[in-house]
Amino acid sequence: MLSRIGVRYRFVRTAEELKGLDGIILPGGESTTHLKVMTEEGLFEPLKKFGAEGRAVYGTCAGAILLSRVVHGPTQGSLGLLDATILRNGYGRQLASDVHLVPTKLRDEPVEMVFIRAPIFEAIGSGVEVLAELEKRPVLVRQGKILASTFHPELTEDPAIHSYFVKMAANGKS
Repeated sequence: MLSRIGVRYRFVRTAEELKGLDGIILPGGESTTHLKVMTEEGLFEPLKKFGAEGRAVYGTCAGAILLSRVVHGPTQGSLGLLDATILRNGYGRQLASDVHLVPTKLRDEPVEMVFIRAPIFEAIGSGVEVLAELEKRPVLVRQGKILASTFHPELTEDPAIHSYFVKMAANGKS
């Protein structure tokens, strides 16, 4: 998606590779595996510091889990950069996957959202802005330069979410 919108990027595998970045995207996948690799590769604390210093971090699906302050279902560690409580196994099995067109605060037209065993934001702190909801539950939220979605925008043709994040990373505003 970043290539499609003309944004230079690099994959980060070490703390050294965080230097010079305006923002980082924590991808979907399996959050416990991401947490294990981040810890083993010495990225956990540097990523936490990266976000705490006010640099932009976007977590999609498993990335949203890693950003949330409280994680349960089952409980696991996290970076704790987003004042939210999230249920890891919100929608259960792979079959609990779906695509929706959802209104957002980003633009007038709805955004296509692909949910794959999506986590559920159960509680959002007072400093967290809800940018989109599905069935009265937050699915896209922002707190300062932290952005999190429980869906996978990279699986669509719509660059709206990534474009929003890139602007946010560049100047803190959308």
